[in-house]
Order: sequence, then C-alpha cells, then structure tokens
Amino acid sequence: MTILFETERLLIRSWIPESDAEQAFAIYGDPEVTYFLGINALIKSIELQRQYLIENVEEYQRLNNGTGSWAIVEKETREIVGTILLEQLPDNHRLPTQDYEVGWHLRRASWGQGYATEAAQAMLKYGFNILQLPVIYAVVKPEHHASIRVTQRLGMKPMGRTNKYYGIELFLFQKEAGEPGNTETRQRMTNNT
Repeated sequence: MTILFETERLLIRSWIPESDAEQAFAIYGDPEVTYFLGINALIKSIELQRQYLIENVEEYQRLNNGTGSWAIVEKETREIVGTILLEQLPDNHRLPTQDYEVGWHLRRASWGQGYATEAAQAMLKYGFNILQLPVIYAVVKPEHHASIRVTQRLGMKPMGRTNKYYGIELFLFQKEAGEPGNTETRQRMTNNT
C-alpha cells in the first residue's frame, strides 16, 4: 500500500484490490452513487469490483505519470469512504486528451461530510505542486448539484457547458496553478512518480 498524501481526516492511498474490493463495491455497486457516472459504472459483484480494481491499478502503473485513482480512507475508522482521481480527460472517442481532471466518488454513507472537498483540495495541490500541471479541470453533469457545490468550494471557475469530453454535455470547471490556495505546504505529500 502506498500513501499518496494525507489530510486532516483522510489518507489518500493506492487501491489494494484483494482487500479493498468489498468496500469499493459499497461505492460502485450502489445505483445512487453511480447514477451520475454513466450506465457502465454500476458494478454487479464484489468479484467484478476486484477485477476492475486490478485493471485500474495496472493501467495507472503502465502510464507511470503520477495520475491515477486512489482510495479515500477515513483516518479514524480506516474505512474507505470514496475515490479521488486525477487523470487525463477522455475525448468523445474515449481517447486521452492533454487536459487533466480531478474527480471524486463517495459512498452514500459519506455524503455531506466534506470528504470530497477535503480530498479534492489536496489532490489539486498534488497536481499543481508535484505534477506541475498548469490547469486542472472538473467536469460535472448539469443536474449533479452536489458535485457542482464541491467545485464551488474548491474555488474552481465555471467555464460553461462543453461537449468535448466523454461524449456527453457537461459543465466544465477549471483551476489554474497560480491561483490562491494552490501552493500551500507540501510537507505531508509524497511524490510517487
């Protein structure tokens, strides 16, 4: 297990498919959680979830560019409360673009507790300070009001609607590297690239 970084309440760490599959299934096996993620996001079994995690870990190891998808673990309980990601946005044909997105998926029991904002703030700092990205985007379905509120708390600038990614219409938000709050201390971040 590799801890990418920690925040006040959370550990952001690599997925461990064998031991994390059941907790990940609590996220991706829940139709209410996957509702805004698309029709292929709903996982049907713990075994399929385990296989997906294995493939996910292998894909980001192959890319070896510091991007990925990590488990959000609550320090106090050591439970996985969600996923945080920083990855290249796919175009309408699912091919990677040169644009990077921050994203979050939380289990239903962890909604409304500020975990998405806390993890995403730290992920933005990682993207700017460690990966040296000049800008990071977030894309949100227009009806996903909770995620839109997270982008607002992150200080991301609304850029309007776009059809450039994922083959669907999304709201686009961006944050640039030089903006306030992006260059705070790196003392608790680990560079795993």
